[in-house]
Amino acid sequence: MLPLLSDELLLDAYRHAVRMKLDREFVQMLMAEIRRRRLHLPEESASAAVASPA
Repeated sequence: MLPLLSDELLLDAYRHAVRMKLDREFVQMLMAEIRRRRLHLPEESASAAVASPA
């Protein structure tokens, strides 16, 4: 899906997208790629995404 993005940049993009309350679909797309790559997501980012209303 996003093969040119390194794992580190993908996680960073996800954290920034959540913090900036960007479009929910964009955040979900990043999360889908994180799951596809089986990466570890720090708890504070994951809980913020769930708690933040779209």
